[in-house]
Amino acid sequence: MNRLILVLVSLLSVLSSYAQQSVRDSVVSTALFQASYAFQLPGGDLRERYGPNSQIAAVIGYKTNKNWLWNAHLGFIFGNQVKGREELLRMISTSTGDVIDGDGTYTSLALFERGFHLQAKAGKLFSTGKPNPNSGIYVQGGLGYLAHRIHIETQFGTAPQLAGDYAKGYDHLRGGFAHSFEAGYLFMGSKRTLNFSAGLELISAYTSPLREYSFELMGRDTRKYTDHYIGLRVNWMIPGYRRAPLKYYYF
Repeated sequence: MNRLILVLVSLLSVLSSYAQQSVRDSVVSTALFQASYAFQLPGGDLRERYGPNSQIAAVIGYKTNKNWLWNAHLGFIFGNQVKGREELLRMISTSTGDVIDGDGTYTSLALFERGFHLQAKAGKLFSTGKPNPNSGIYVQGGLGYLAHRIHIETQFGTAPQLAGDYAKGYDHLRGGFAHSFEAGYLFMGSKRTLNFSAGLELISAYTSPLREYSFELMGRDTRKYTDHYIGLRVNWMIPGYRRAPLKYYYF
């Protein structure tokens, strides 16, 4: 996997080395190395389990001299709002809703949402002409795989009923095919450090349970789920092109 990533980065760098045109004057082709952040709201079946979440991602992309956009996206999903805690842990809780650890004392628990989203994205940039032909409104769609689960943290990790394979019975891990649509504004400046995009994004995932047994259901979950993430995504980009030589020289 590491070798594949290295090959992809090297290939994009080689392709971008030929783009020495002025960003201000012409449409350039270049690799785009991106750091991405999204704030997302849950929709569909996802609302039954989680609240708002964030997603950070690493993106390797390429913009052609026809303003087509191609991206490979790997995102990490995280949130701290998990619903239904009492129902989830009722089999191992006391009458007051507490969980006793291996030392015979009450343990503190924290529940989090965790997940990942892997997708390939393609789109088109529609230049507005200002401030340059490489900036404007963009739309793009993606296809990939998304998975999410409940992560349970216990104080000092001393609750054996929530450790190891037992934790898998409570995490409600599910995953499946996902597609996305995004629209927004992309800006490329004359300086390599000032390049960004911001847009609205909708992700739909068709997920199935990936665990053999759920302690909450006392059996296997056989439902099919439709999960939505709706939010605002911001990308900071470093283009791979080299600066064009100056048009004017002074002696």
